[in-house]
Order: sequence, then structure tokens, then C-alpha cells
Amino acid sequence: MINLLDFNQAQLADYFVGLGEKPFRAKQLMRWMHHFGVNDFEQMTDIAKSLREKLAATTTITPPNVQLEQISNDGTRKWLVGAGTGNGVETVFIPEDDRGTLCISSQVGCALECTFCSTGRQGFNRNLSVSEIIGQLWLANHSLRQDPDYGMLPMSERIISNVVMMGMGEPLTNYDNVVTAMQIMLDDSAYGLSRRRVTLSTSGVVPAMDRLKEDCPVALAVSLHAPNDALRDVIVPINKKYPLKELMAACQRYLIKAPRDFVTFEYVMLDGVNDSFDHAKELLNLVKDVPCKFNLIPFNPFPNSGYETSRSDNIRRFRDILMQAGHVVTTRKTRGDDIDAACGQLAGQVQDKTKRTTRSIVLER
Repeated sequence: MINLLDFNQAQLADYFVGLGEKPFRAKQLMRWMHHFGVNDFEQMTDIAKSLREKLAATTTITPPNVQLEQISNDGTRKWLVGAGTGNGVETVFIPEDDRGTLCISSQVGCALECTFCSTGRQGFNRNLSVSEIIGQLWLANHSLRQDPDYGMLPMSERIISNVVMMGMGEPLTNYDNVVTAMQIMLDDSAYGLSRRRVTLSTSGVVPAMDRLKEDCPVALAVSLHAPNDALRDVIVPINKKYPLKELMAACQRYLIKAPRDFVTFEYVMLDGVNDSFDHAKELLNLVKDVPCKFNLIPFNPFPNSGYETSRSDNIRRFRDILMQAGHVVTTRKTRGDDIDAACGQLAGQVQDKTKRTTRSIVLER
């Protein structure tokens, strides 16, 4: 059976033409599937009964299944989403006064081995399909609409206003599926999100950054975490392939077509590793030609990480040095850490195909 959640509107139009149907059916179906969250063809009342029957016989609208849902004391929600053969990925919703942000995963595990990241310690199994990526947004919308806290809101009022591709995996190493999913997020017939409200976070896959600039420019965040190549080679090993000089040049190129006029540099604060006065000064020199803002992220511990969170006074001093140089700096508030939903804690369930880890970190039940 063909899962129609795998198609953006253009692909869906081609599919309907292949059935001998008018391409405008794609827009109708996108609205039913994504805007209204309907996966039962019989409820799609403006589509001819004969076509509904044909679709029901040959296709499906199947989001991934939720294996576990947890709600933090601060209102953050985390879903463990099935990804087949014992695998699972995690999706996190963070409610705030002025927005609702959904953090979406793009891979089962991650192959980049960033040393401070729980996901990176698990190994890598596979890329998620389009339906598994956009399905996280579909199921989060559906789940939240069933909740008394949100269920009374009209369909015209978004619960999820922002999406960040910051969950498990490196989005740009699952390029085609991630871009197709983001095109659905941006489609006015689906979720209608602004390019400014969809953010992709990358560890710095330079060739794919250049492709993204042309194919689907959204807000860009770069997982930086170190101000020099020697340190970043250890913390973010992909730096050995795409060192900082190449990464900074790619950021400058990206901004030519980006919906925001700055790149966000994410910087996890590791005690005694990357949080000194000298590191801050070195960081300023690194980004001097790149319009940017900084998001400082207090390290969120996980078992056997080998790192500790920077002391709060060190984080403040580091922040002040960057701000005094004229940069906008935010320090990320830790959300959902009581359910392991904070940045760097996502673990899911991964059967490691790379065989480079001796065990799998799984969601604590």
C-alpha cells in the first residue's frame, strides 16, 4: 500500500494524474490529511465516492504509531514513536506563552558521534521516511487536539506554531526526505508554516547546506560547540571533514537566500572544556564575518557522558563577553529534563547497525 503521507503536493498531483484524475485533487487531499488531520477517506466529503474507494483500495494515510507519551512537570511532552523492528525515535513539544514548538527527529539514531549527545552515543540504524518525519507533526497535532488543554481551540488556531529539525539524527544526511517533509510543513494546503518558523539544525554538512539554500531555504541553526578546529574535531567529529573555515563560508552563502538575516549558532556549555574566557574570545573572532546570534545550551547530563554542565557563573560570563561584542545571546532554558526531553537527551530505541556501540541507550520507562 502506498502511504500518501510520503508525498508533497507536487508529487501527489503527479500521482493523481497517473490515476487519470485531475491534479487539483492533490490540494484537496493535502487539506484533509494535514490541515484537518483526517486519515479516513470516507470523511473526505468533497472527493467523489468512486475516487475515495479507489484510494482506500490502493493507498493508506498512516502516521507512525505512538509507543509511549510522557508529560513533564513544565508541560513539555515527549512521544516515543515507533520506527519498526524494535526501533523508536522521540518527538518533543515545548509549550511557551507565545508559541508551541515541536522538535522533530529525522533519523533512527545518528552516525555523527557528537560526544556530548545521547543520540550520538547510540549508533545509527536508518533514515526516516517522509511519512515518518511529517507523521511526527501529524500525530503531535492529533494528540494535542485530543487534550482538554488544547482541544477547544478552533482549527484555525495553531497549537504548533514552530517546528525545529533538532531531534534525533542529522537532518542533512537524510536530505531528500527531510526537504520533502519541510515542503509539506510550508504548504498552505497543509500546515502553512512560515519559513522563518521552520528551523533546521545541522552539525555542518557543507555540501547539503548549499543544496538547501536553493531547494528549501528555512531558518538555519548550526551546532557549533567549539571555537577552533582542534577542539571541534573531538566534540563534533564531522569537523574533520568540513572544518570551521569551510563551515563559516557555507553559512555566509546560505544567508543570501535565508528567510532570516542571521544564522543561529548553538553552543553547548561543557564545564572546563569549551567555556573559558579564551574560548569566548576565540569564538568572536571565528564568527566576525557571519551575521549571527548565539544560543548557549547548558549541558543536559545523561549516563556515562563524561561531561558536566558549566557552572552558572561561567555561562553568565561567557554570555556577557558575547553580548558586549554586540551579539544577541540567549541561554536556553532547560525544558523537560525530568522526562529526558531536554536538548541532547533524546535517546529513543535504536538497534545500532554500525556496531560501534556496545549497548543501546533506551528510553527509561
